[in-house]
Amino acid sequence: MERVGVIIVAGGTGTRCGGAVPKQFALLGGMPVLARTIGCFAKALPGASIVVVLPAAHTAFWHNLCARFDVAPHTVAEGGEERFFSVRSGLAALPGDIGLIAVQDGVRPLGTPQMIRRIAAAAAEHGSAVPVVEPADSYRLADGSASHPVDRRCLRIVQTPQIFRADLLREAYRTDYRPQFTDDASVVEFAGHAVHLCEGERQNLKITAPEDFAIAEALLAAREENAYVQLPEE
Repeated sequence: MERVGVIIVAGGTGTRCGGAVPKQFALLGGMPVLARTIGCFAKALPGASIVVVLPAAHTAFWHNLCARFDVAPHTVAEGGEERFFSVRSGLAALPGDIGLIAVQDGVRPLGTPQMIRRIAAAAAEHGSAVPVVEPADSYRLADGSASHPVDRRCLRIVQTPQIFRADLLREAYRTDYRPQFTDDASVVEFAGHAVHLCEGERQNLKITAPEDFAIAEALLAAREENAYVQLPEE
């Protein structure tokens, strides 16, 4: 597979989660959330160049925090006011010989190596790969005082990492920022490129609210328990 660059966007202030520090720095299973996210990619894609994009005000705090934990090698770039500008900063920080680029939410620390490698393989084949899962809930579209149901079979929940051919993503990000750019797939589509959807994982949780930490802790505990299950002796 081509050499992969990884941009981990961790510019949030964590206001929805509360707490003394932004959620990407909070501990999950004894490790900072962001450190776990970095570790996912270091394990899944050995040799990948990993860039973490942070607000300038958080850089020194992150370096001090890293010194207390075993965090996989990475470089740090300064983010912008919008996610779009943070990704653009990450692109500039990656080496020029990268063939594929993955863009990942810093607070999505539970993606498995198998999923990450599967998305990278799909991106190498199709030029882009965006992980999605089918929704389990019912949905209604609200229009003023009225609403009507939406066929959930037509809906998909979009996750990260979103992985693209490097030249395609760099070209797409040469445009000007627009408010409708909600993720990298929307930027790439605006540039005129089709986006390939692939299977994500339901456990690929994005931590956005306090209760998400409880869910993530439970998922981690279940994984660790499964990892230590021994096969019965014959």
